Amino acid sequence: MFYRIFTGDDGQSHMEEYSPPVDLPATGIIFRRHEPGNFIDWHVAPKKQFIVTLEGQVEIGLGDGTVYTLGPGDMMLAEDLTGQGHTTKAVGDRTRVSIAIPVE
Repeated sequence: MFYRIFTGDDGQSHMEEYSPPVDLPATGIIFRRHEPGNFIDWHVAPKKQFIVTLEGQVEIGLGDGTVYTLGPGDMMLAEDLTGQGHTTKAVGDRTRVSIAIPVE
């Protein structure tokens, strides 16, 4: 599934299903590992980037209390660069492995 997380006019992060463009140039790739239970409190995306979960699962928490669970093969365009941001938590019993692909 493809998602997009973005900052709304209310300063809160929102998430929606998304169809990524095919002509968006990438500027690199970063591999990340988070052990089950790893929690990152409220934060914004450091830059516009695609995040692809390769293994494990993550919960993305939004300011309105909504939680999205993403697993292997799920991709999210993170572009909530301002506002309250979102939380992330590696869930389940497997290490979450993901890649971040910064885009312009």
